[in-house]
Amino acid sequence: QVQLVESGGGLVQPGGSLKLSCAASGTIVSAYRMGWYRQTPGKQRDLVASITRNGTTFYGDSVKGRFTISRDNAKNTVYLQMNSLKPEDPAVYYCNTVIGEPLPWGRGAQVTISS
Repeated sequence: QVQLVESGGGLVQPGGSLKLSCAASGTIVSAYRMGWYRQTPGKQRDLVASITRNGTTFYGDSVKGRFTISRDNAKNTVYLQMNSLKPEDPAVYYCNTVIGEPLPWGRGAQVTISS
């Protein structure tokens, strides 16, 4: 059974940092182009960063220079290091494939910015 489990979310002050993890089971993340998506209530899920099978990374304009996506093949886990968090970054963050049929979606990781 394929499962993606996101973790590492939390409450942080503006300018702070968080590192999200996406642990996969039942599949191998390095076989896919994997991405981190984020979603706020009432809006669609948007792709913010992705990593190809050979490790090339891509970022949306809103997070470029602040977020870093990485992958640990030994742990079968994808990460998202988020620095310099801004008031527009709060969302539920999910990981999944970028191309083709998505894997079953996990519950996501909630990121909240304190006011």
